Amino acid sequence: MEHLFELDTYMVRQKVMKILGEEFHIYSDESMRSMIGYSKMAALKLKEDIRVYSDESKSTELLIIKQKAILDFTGGFSIVDGQTGESLGTLRRKGMKSIIRDSWVLTDQKENVVGSLGEESGGLALIRRFIPYLHILFPQQFHLRVNGARGTVKYTQKMNPFVHKLLVSGVKSSGVDPRIAAAAAILLIAIEGRQNQAG
Repeated sequence: MEHLFELDTYMVRQKVMKILGEEFHIYSDESMRSMIGYSKMAALKLKEDIRVYSDESKSTELLIIKQKAILDFTGGFSIVDGQTGESLGTLRRKGMKSIIRDSWVLTDQKENVVGSLGEESGGLALIRRFIPYLHILFPQQFHLRVNGARGTVKYTQKMNPFVHKLLVSGVKSSGVDPRIAAAAAILLIAIEGRQNQAG
């Protein structure tokens, strides 16, 4: 059986028209035949608490992604290994910079910046803010860079009014911790995806 943290490429899928909470299914490829992960966000929570499991039965908890504070407008989310309890760092939005171009920083346990996650095209990012649904024609692309890694993880959004998909590629070949790469994928499809739906 394929494991989420062993793959170089995978697809995260979200049904947009959900009423109570949001569900995310992770598949081993774009054909979406083999599910390798599952996540659900509860509705109406003051702080996001996202759990990633190996399957819909929630038999094995892989990741815990928790918002650090209720009024944390920069979006600080701690990442914890669901099996060992190991703290893997924090992904935090870069405040005002994310108004124009979606940008995050990765910090370690001592709050040192050790990586970045952001949109590649500033021009397209700006246009998307003012033209509704342009993201359907020109999907967002993000890159995750981590200090010491040999490459980057690429995230490509594929959206329509009913289904939101995020293709993750280059995980294993980049040398980035696959747990951090997966947490970044869930946050991108959940947080940035919600912003696009609102736009």
